[in-house]
Amino acid sequence: MPLYPSGSPASRTRAERFDALVLEALEPIEERWSTELADLDVAVDDVPEVPAGTRSPVDDEAVLGDGEVPLARLVPAGMDRRGAVTRARIVLYRRPLEARALDGEDLADLLHDVLVEQVAGYLGVEPDTIAGEE
Repeated sequence: MPLYPSGSPASRTRAERFDALVLEALEPIEERWSTELADLDVAVDDVPEVPAGTRSPVDDEAVLGDGEVPLARLVPAGMDRRGAVTRARIVLYRRPLEARALDGEDLADLLHDVLVEQVAGYLGVEPDTIAGEE
């Protein structure tokens, strides 16, 4: 028997709580920039994929990192291996982000900051413009 009723906030998994924080952090950005972000997706991966023998993933300018640890990546629109068109997307790495946060409030602030940086990179503007600090 579950400890908490299904559907209650306490019964959500860690990944589900993280996804909810992402949506909450993204909401004010999307409200202000909805037209410009119409072709951008946001995704969450648990950890970054780093192929063996590659250089540090944070050396890639599309990767936002903390030291040598990737926190997010901006993937441009393009084509996949099968030739299908793909949309641009921001990929947030849940476990590295969670590991850097002191608590839930700190994680929400970190997610906001990372999303601001990545959206600014996508739009080619300064992060302060996205954050509304023009």
